[in-house]
Amino acid sequence: MKFYIKHEAKGYLRVHMAQASMTSREADILQYHLQEQPNVVQAKVYERTADARVTYVGDRTDIVDVLKRFSYERADVPEVFLDNSGRGLDRSYKERLIQKILLRAGSRLFVPHPVRAFFIGARSLKYIYTGIRTLLKGRLEVEVLDATAIGVSVCRGDLKTASSIMFLLGIGELLEEWTHKRSVEDLARSMSLQVEKVWLKNGGEEVLVPAREISVGDEVVVHMGNVVPFDGVVTAGGAMIDQASFTGEAQPVKKDPGGYVYAGTVVEEGELTIQVKEMGDSTRYEKIVAMIEESEKLKSALESKAEHLADRLVPYTFLGTGLVWLLTRNATNAVTVLMVDFSCALKLAMPIAVLSAIREAGLSHITVKGGKYLEAVAEASTVVFDKTGTLTKANPTLKSVIPFCQEGPDELLRIAACLEEHFPHSMAKAVVRGAMERGLEHEEMHSKVDYIVAHGISSSIDGKKVVIGSHHFVFEDEGCVVDPAYQETFDSLPTEYPHLYLAIERKLAAVICIEDPLREEAEAVISSLRKTGIEKIVMMTGDSERTAQAVARQIGVDSYHSEVLPEDKARFIEEERKANRKVIMIGDGINDSPALSAADAGIAISDGAEIAREIADITISADDLYEVVTLRLLSMSLMERIRKNYRAIVGINTALILLGVGGVLQPAPAALIHNMSTLAIALESMRDLL
Repeated sequence: MKFYIKHEAKGYLRVHMAQASMTSREADILQYHLQEQPNVVQAKVYERTADARVTYVGDRTDIVDVLKRFSYERADVPEVFLDNSGRGLDRSYKERLIQKILLRAGSRLFVPHPVRAFFIGARSLKYIYTGIRTLLKGRLEVEVLDATAIGVSVCRGDLKTASSIMFLLGIGELLEEWTHKRSVEDLARSMSLQVEKVWLKNGGEEVLVPAREISVGDEVVVHMGNVVPFDGVVTAGGAMIDQASFTGEAQPVKKDPGGYVYAGTVVEEGELTIQVKEMGDSTRYEKIVAMIEESEKLKSALESKAEHLADRLVPYTFLGTGLVWLLTRNATNAVTVLMVDFSCALKLAMPIAVLSAIREAGLSHITVKGGKYLEAVAEASTVVFDKTGTLTKANPTLKSVIPFCQEGPDELLRIAACLEEHFPHSMAKAVVRGAMERGLEHEEMHSKVDYIVAHGISSSIDGKKVVIGSHHFVFEDEGCVVDPAYQETFDSLPTEYPHLYLAIERKLAAVICIEDPLREEAEAVISSLRKTGIEKIVMMTGDSERTAQAVARQIGVDSYHSEVLPEDKARFIEEERKANRKVIMIGDGINDSPALSAADAGIAISDGAEIAREIADITISADDLYEVVTLRLLSMSLMERIRKNYRAIVGINTALILLGVGGVLQPAPAALIHNMSTLAIALESMRDLL
């Protein structure tokens, strides 16, 4: 596609796309395409000017080539991203905001005073009615204060002040509505379903196919730990379903044949076959939006505190107004106290600050489901890391297969991959990838597969029981043994790799060695977190004591726990919280889900198990663990901004009240300065934190 370079610097390009106009959809397609490029750090597309701003690393010519080859028709962009990007919403609210400002300016310049006075009086009735209705309900809140300030101004004939107050209140209401809707859409988008492949039931076999190939009426199998991909009726199996993100139910729900399941819910235990009844992500998206419209999930404690504080200050504002009138007998000075209140700024600036932080987190590939989780990250004193797939690289690789029977390594790997491909764990993925790289294809050889969280898998092939998993599961839980002829080989297994044990008919058949190297940035991340004020950093893993000790020593955690079960992780976090410590849990697997749920802020790795991402409060990309540090710094900066806003609001408005009481400021200019300072604080809250 043709484009012109408007400005460039090292690692930065601003280009203009050669087209007469750009729609919101085209802007979304271009932005998604640019952001998906491996060397693009950040991309921003402006549809009004058809410009794109790209920050990148590496060679400039790579970015230029990407833009040259770009085509709206050929770009592969998920429909759910285009349908729910939020760009259209932002555009409509910006237009409404501009229209409101232009309408006010035009009315003051061109509408005759008598006509303007009539409309001001008519508009004031809405605010006065709302205030009276609030008062009749026995509540002395901000609405009563607004109604009194407007009513007194109208009664005194000060229509200019009344008009200014209503204009600024209207702007505030519009911004609050905008921030709320954008927050809801951001949260819904982060929760919306993005399943790429599903297990299609084809006769007696399960075939892994792209989700887009599924039609209404098809039967799909959903294994433990996976997200239900479509709305449908259960035709076989049974499972416990976590519907918390969809229906709000705290406890998992049992689903048997005949039951109905919803797309996006998670199979916590068991396995289901469902007949697809409803396709498309839009239905789930709309249901999520409807659910969280009534939810308080977005609000942090500081946001709620600001809202309650605003309401609690109303009686004191009235008291101050009365005292000023009694002491000075000057109605103008008394009305000034009504013109200047703390509530508008408190209720407007705080949500905007939180929304801005969530937006900024998104630019760093961090999805945050609500403001209270940023607050929890900022206040945390303990961080708990899972090891595999979190502190280690997200894509462990198959190193070797050591036989302990007459079968060859390839056949044993084929059996292992056949079992492991059903389950979303990094070790399982390593086995499946290893089999694919060796060209080992297979049909479904096994019967029903049972997955025991944090232990392993049990099934049967040709009537023989087959298990694969940890040392504890295979040898202690299942009672498997090593053939004496292979004992020497077993005793000399390489110690530098984690092991998966495959046993057939209670005899060890193979040991699969997985290379699971540490992330290069792991040690630096631990050190950086400690510098931000984290007091306790803990690693918890199901690996052996020997492996855990070596990793803990290398990365510098304060303590570690080896051979732990999911309930052990959750129990540790609950004990920390009982000791009045705020806890962050970072993990990627099914076995991390209870701990992610128990923590004050659960952080999931983006390419980990679907159930972990669904339960987690925050998701970071798998590319760079340093995003945890970015999140911590962002959260701490947000809390500092909120505290700064508090100080600014209290300081400015207190000064205005004192100036009004002393007769230095009249009500109209006091109200104008108050409202302008409120907008200035709100606009400052929209700036990037880092």
